[in-house]
Amino acid sequence: MSTDIVERVLSGDRRALARMVTLIENEAPEARDYLARLYPQSGRAQIVGFTGSPGAGKSTLVTQVVRELRRRDLRIGVVAVDPSSPFTGGAILGDRIRMQELAGDPQVFIRSMASRGSLGGLAASTRDVARALDAAGYDVVIIETVGAGQAEVEIVRAAHTVLVVTVPGMGDDIQALKAGILEIADIFVVNKADRPGADQTAAELRMLLSLAGKQPKSAEVWRVPILKTSATLGAGIPELVDALFRHRAFLSESGQLTQRNQRQVRSEVLALLQHTLGQRLRSAVAEDEWQRLIDEVVERRANPYSVAELLARRVGLGDSKEDAVSSREGATSAS
Repeated sequence: MSTDIVERVLSGDRRALARMVTLIENEAPEARDYLARLYPQSGRAQIVGFTGSPGAGKSTLVTQVVRELRRRDLRIGVVAVDPSSPFTGGAILGDRIRMQELAGDPQVFIRSMASRGSLGGLAASTRDVARALDAAGYDVVIIETVGAGQAEVEIVRAAHTVLVVTVPGMGDDIQALKAGILEIADIFVVNKADRPGADQTAAELRMLLSLAGKQPKSAEVWRVPILKTSATLGAGIPELVDALFRHRAFLSESGQLTQRNQRQVRSEVLALLQHTLGQRLRSAVAEDEWQRLIDEVVERRANPYSVAELLARRVGLGDSKEDAVSSREGATSAS
């Protein structure tokens, strides 16, 4: 390229941004350097996470929210994480199809990503892609996760505002919200509110929030709103967008935005460290040695603790060569 890709992304070049996202997804060697250079220009966008049970209408709701944000003259990035195919490893990419109507707007950038088996409802590179969109000047970046459940709470480590989408008729399923999802919601949305049971679902959520102590009376603590929408009819969307901005303002004014950013950066650095150590370990230990060590542990000729210590020293985490020798001897001795 005649012009540096980072400069092109910062100047608003959509083709360069699409290329950057591809490099990030593919974990290209140069991607981390590009992201490091983009980092100082990020931190301005509001990152909004949408999660909820499959069939809750998240994609349709996201489409309507993007429309409303565009009416307010904002630039929007959307990262839709789809489940990977168990056969090919690729994404079904249904969100790309459902959001096709937005693709013609030059102020909207949509990218579907395969989860590739990542836990937490997010692809491993989702946070990096959101950061690239942030640096490229998008005002709001929306992340739509695979679905809601115990594993999908990872979205709280990437987003400033988390929306949990439910629908009427969940029945006993709403009780599952107490196990993890309830704690991460900044906004609850009862979508498909034109269906019977919407008021009851909202009442049940209100009760759960009250029991969990999530609805404080103090103005210094965010009171989680429960909003009713009908994405297919476009009902309740302006009120939902207003709530997004109120939450961002609350985080800034209360100082919680800094706290949330600190928590997210801490988790990100740890995740990057784990990833780096994993790559280094894969390079340092051949597959046949891996298998031999595993066999030794299975056959009780070695123990997992000593093997882990040995491998840690192999990637440079040991204290000395003598310790490495001692660990090797311990790994191959009977536990």
